[in-house]
Amino acid sequence: MVVPFAAGGPNDVVARIAARAMAEPLGTTFVVENKPGATGAIASQYVADSKPDGKTMLLASSSTMLSPLLLKSARFNPLKDFIPIGVMATDDNILVVHPSVKANNVQELIALAKAKPNELNYSTSGNGSSYHLGTELFSSLLKIKMTHVPYKGTAPAVADLLAGHVQVQFQAVSQATGNIASGRVRPLGIASLTPHPAYPQIPPLAGAAQIPGFEFSTWMGIFVAANTPDAEVAKLRAALVKAFAQPSVRKQLTDLGMRPISMTPEAVMARIKGDLDKWGPFIKENGISAD
Repeated sequence: MVVPFAAGGPNDVVARIAARAMAEPLGTTFVVENKPGATGAIASQYVADSKPDGKTMLLASSSTMLSPLLLKSARFNPLKDFIPIGVMATDDNILVVHPSVKANNVQELIALAKAKPNELNYSTSGNGSSYHLGTELFSSLLKIKMTHVPYKGTAPAVADLLAGHVQVQFQAVSQATGNIASGRVRPLGIASLTPHPAYPQIPPLAGAAQIPGFEFSTWMGIFVAANTPDAEVAKLRAALVKAFAQPSVRKQLTDLGMRPISMTPEAVMARIKGDLDKWGPFIKENGISAD
């Protein structure tokens, strides 16, 4: 199972949960291999070019499938080069600020950003990352300007927020939980249309910031190369369904702050197409590209 991001991140954790849970029904063992870089394009291309025998899988995320919009070097087609096995979870994103920021809710942050254009810095895991896209969309809808500070990965982006070198960040719930509990960040809103079960007190930004429909979250699912035989695809899907039926597997995901979900293959491809249609024009209009 190939992971497009470094070890220890949400995608890597989900991949290892899936690998352990699917190993038994398949009667085999998995090797989880991290191939980070180019917003997921390196790993995605590797799996797209692999032998279509069902032995090599991609633990993709929503941002992975946007790589061709951000990188000219990305040669794969998300709608043609992969077959979905299934989606396992979504990871919502919470808008947080360093405690030194004089904003106790999102409206106060908006007022601060409008009063001091570009003086607030926001960190992300890199140019073209889902966090970059989501924050720029948030800023665009609210007509505010903050300065983007891209990092090479989530860990250093979070570290500099905690140190106060940057002030604002969207963090995945799975990453933000400990920082919120310790008071090292202040949560202002969640980028989902409904409150998160673990944080019912954190308001959805669509309402709190008065930007109807604003939502961006990360879904994570398993894919194989196009032309993989139907029998192999069916076997992998059955193994994932059996694994996902285990309460212990679902609990591992919810304990991380993720929302376990299941989607039909048709729904997965429709979601990918919807993401491409949503973000393509925005990426082009704003000249956003990946490192």
